[in-house]
Order: sequence, then C-alpha cells, then structure tokens
Amino acid sequence: MAKIDLRPLSLTELKSLKARVEKAIERHDKKQKSKALAVVKAKAKELGFSLGELTGEVTKAPKAAAKKPSKAAYRHPDDSSKTWAGRGARPLWLKDALKAGKSLDDFKV
Repeated sequence: MAKIDLRPLSLTELKSLKARVEKAIERHDKKQKSKALAVVKAKAKELGFSLGELTGEVTKAPKAAAKKPSKAAYRHPDDSSKTWAGRGARPLWLKDALKAGKSLDDFKV
C-alpha cells in the first residue's frame, strides 16, 4: 500500500478524510458480514436446518392467533341479529336511529 503524506492537509481536510475512511470501513464490514451470513445460512440449509434453529432464535413458526369476535355492546331493538361491538364504523341502522333522536344508551346490551 502506498503511503499517503497527510502533513499538507488542514484539520478540516483530515477530519473529512477520517469520516470517509470510517464510512468505508463500515461498508467493508457490512459486506463481509453479509457474505459470512450467506455462507453460514447455506451450510445450515445443507444440513437441514435454518440458522434460527441452530442459534436458538427460532424454534417453530408460531401459529397465527385467531381473533375472537368482539362481544356485542349494542343491539338493534327489533332485530337481535343486528349488533355492533362499539368498534369500527357505526352500522347504518344505528346511525339512522341516532339521527332520529335516539341515544346510544338506548341500544346497549
């Protein structure tokens, strides 16, 4: 490697050079880590494992938790099949009743 004469550089130039060198080192390290990770993942796969299984980070994929339907908080007075849990947009039947002067409390379950 050729020697670089740093003596003629100002302090500002030296600091700028230092920042550029640090960024170059970070890029180099990142690239090397990425290559190493690819090699290790490939070897794990060759042996029938995922990298997460070997490092203990992943055991099995968690099952998706099924969402339970919310309990009805409000019910239509004439049609008990029409309910609203109080989440999301209000149903049309409730909007119409509120516009007609009813109170939300009138529909509480």
